[in-house]
Amino acid sequence: MSSTQGGGGPHSLAFRVMRLCRPSFHVDPVPLRLDPADLLVGEDIFDDPIAAAQLPRLLDSHLANPSSDFDLNYRTRFLLRDHSDSIGLSGLLVLPQAFGAIYLGETFCSYISINNSSNFEVREVIIKAEIQTERQRILLLDTSKSPVESIRAGGRYDFIVEHDVKELGAHTLVCTALYNDGDGERKYLPQFFKFIVANPLSVRTKVRVVKETTFLEACIENHTKSNLLMDQVEFEPAPHWSATILKADEPNSKNSSQTTQAFMPPILIKSGGGIHNYLYQLKLSSPDSPEMKVEGSNILGKLQITWRTNLGEPGRLQTQQILGNPITRKEIELHVVEVPSVVNLERPFSLRLTLTNRTDRELGPFEVWLSENGSPKDNIIVVNGLQTMVLRPLEAFGSTNFTLNLIATKLGVQKITGITLFDTVEKKSYEPLQDLEIFVDLD
Repeated sequence: MSSTQGGGGPHSLAFRVMRLCRPSFHVDPVPLRLDPADLLVGEDIFDDPIAAAQLPRLLDSHLANPSSDFDLNYRTRFLLRDHSDSIGLSGLLVLPQAFGAIYLGETFCSYISINNSSNFEVREVIIKAEIQTERQRILLLDTSKSPVESIRAGGRYDFIVEHDVKELGAHTLVCTALYNDGDGERKYLPQFFKFIVANPLSVRTKVRVVKETTFLEACIENHTKSNLLMDQVEFEPAPHWSATILKADEPNSKNSSQTTQAFMPPILIKSGGGIHNYLYQLKLSSPDSPEMKVEGSNILGKLQITWRTNLGEPGRLQTQQILGNPITRKEIELHVVEVPSVVNLERPFSLRLTLTNRTDRELGPFEVWLSENGSPKDNIIVVNGLQTMVLRPLEAFGSTNFTLNLIATKLGVQKITGITLFDTVEKKSYEPLQDLEIFVDLD
């Protein structure tokens, strides 16, 4: 890892930094290997058992000891000696050759060595290591209380530091040493190692509201150069919300055992733009709570995402609070409680409703009527009895049930429209009740 060194004059000590991370597979530089049999004989030779039995002898006569590991002229380097050679992996693991990319949510782990390149011993070495970002400084190591007594000529002192990466952008690993040189002079050595933290994935969300249910869709896109195995993508709902993840039905889901359900295989999101969608069903667990009565309170929750790379390097991210549609609470809510299962033509029937006060003050009294649309001939559903019903005042957050007596004048599927609520004190009408369909039949 390249560094910038501060402080004037030559120094006996120098820092060397190597990032600690999982090794990678060593890929064989030979792009393609061939089976010798494909070069000398055709596929139909295996149709004849006698000819197939003579195949090893034929190959030995044309190849100069292909199984030897000491082929100095590399004449057989393109030959497929084992079936596993076709994968292109030699079976070796390679340590990091460069600092590599660092992503948000990972744990930055570094092996730091301070080397004494002089010909004399240095003493009373105070070492500090810290991470500097645009917002803060995080101390990783400080030996002020217990300095390193001495580092001999040609020797070194090694240590490991870790830091959970929680910020994007430029980061600087600052390593400093305060020590006594060979001639007793107190010297200060700072070195700076810079790196950039990138975003490993992006999360796009969409919120849809269907009646009393809210649906949250989360699309996760992989921006790294390696595949990500998503161990967990969990939605943590805000207070008074409950969340259920919705998944597509699998063919063997009914036969899966409890052991299978306890261990969920990770979901693969491929490198370079691979995506995966998650769908959550959200419901209000206590819609009448004081917090839900506050207009504009639309926080749904946040996502907790954990993943691993191909060789198990872990990562973890938490999204910001996800906002839903603004909650607009009405002062008065009018709902239908019960509709008769059978409505007969020109026979009275009752419609039960409930009226709820959503404010912290008393409202009412109220009047309820069925508004007329156009001429009397167009009114298929009419009130049976008094055209206007008077309701008593409602206390703060109170509710009351009442019944409307109606008559249907036409057969078939009809709509009950225009149920209107009027506050006689404030002299204002509230939004009419939504249309309600009923089926009118003969006796």
